[in-house]
Amino acid sequence: MDARGLAAQEKVPASRKLGRDVATEMLAEASTLHVAKGKKLSSFKGEALRSDEAVAAMLGPTGNLRAPTLRVGKTLIVGFNEELFEDLFS
Repeated sequence: MDARGLAAQEKVPASRKLGRDVATEMLAEASTLHVAKGKKLSSFKGEALRSDEAVAAMLGPTGNLRAPTLRVGKTLIVGFNEELFEDLFS
C-alpha cells in the first residue's frame, strides 16, 4: 500500500476476531466485493453481494475475516493479488 501512496485509516490487530457478522455488516455498505485467494479472483455485485457465497468468500477456514481487508469507498477488497491491486490502484 505504501508503494501506491495509500494509508490505512484503521488497523485492526489479528487478536481481534472479526467473523461472519462483521463481514455481513461490511457487505451491507458495499456496492462491489473483490476476493483474492491466491491466483483465484472472485467479484460480487448487486444481489450476489448479499449472498451467503459472498460472505463465505470473505472468511478464512477459522471463520474469521481474511486479511488483508480493504474498504475503498463502497468497494471491498479481501485477500491479496498483485494483478487485482494493479487494476484497482494504478
